[in-house]
Amino acid sequence: MNARANRSPTVFVVDDDPDIRAAVALLMKSVKLPVRTFAGAGEFLSKWDPGDAGCLVLDVRMPGMSGLELQNVLHDRGEEIPVVFLSGHGDIPMALRAVRSGAVDFIEKPFRDQPLIDAVHEALALDEARREEKGEREGLLGRVGALTPRERQVAELVASGRSSPEIAKALKLSSRTVEMHRARAMKRLGVEGVVEMTRLILEARRASGSRSPAPVPPSPKRKPGRRGARG
Repeated sequence: MNARANRSPTVFVVDDDPDIRAAVALLMKSVKLPVRTFAGAGEFLSKWDPGDAGCLVLDVRMPGMSGLELQNVLHDRGEEIPVVFLSGHGDIPMALRAVRSGAVDFIEKPFRDQPLIDAVHEALALDEARREEKGEREGLLGRVGALTPRERQVAELVASGRSSPEIAKALKLSSRTVEMHRARAMKRLGVEGVVEMTRLILEARRASGSRSPAPVPPSPKRKPGRRGARG
């Protein structure tokens, strides 16, 4: 994450009308919310850091890139900043399109203070929940990613319900070596039993968008004249 990222939730206001920008900024400051304003989508994209916590109060119709187009750009980039749309020319199809694309709310100008404040608080709460979930997901994937390839193989096969003898046969290892890798994997993952390790591995699969265990590579070839456990 960029070291410049702002961890204090901020309301980012993008509107080509300076009076609207000033009015929204004044309203946000009245409820003690940090606010930054931008005259257009391009300015916002050039100055906003995805690490910044907060939400976006976005005008639908602007010169150049529209608010809906900016929403699509952010979506294509994988950015999940919650959006509250403002529009003086909004209609029902436009509102539905915005909401289907993930907007928290769609408020017509001239806006009333309390509905906009409520929508912004909802958007900020959504952003906080998403960031917490992302942090937990990254932490989980980091723990699993710290496993050696062999430890990961064994952990994945354990999570798939395979017994130590079955894993040993699949990986062409001794049962003792499999148990050693399993013990090391549990230690790295910070778990004390197979059930807990299985739950963690399954959660990591879901977090990474995969439903399948890690592939099992070919077993290393034995060098002539050497004996002993492999793996």
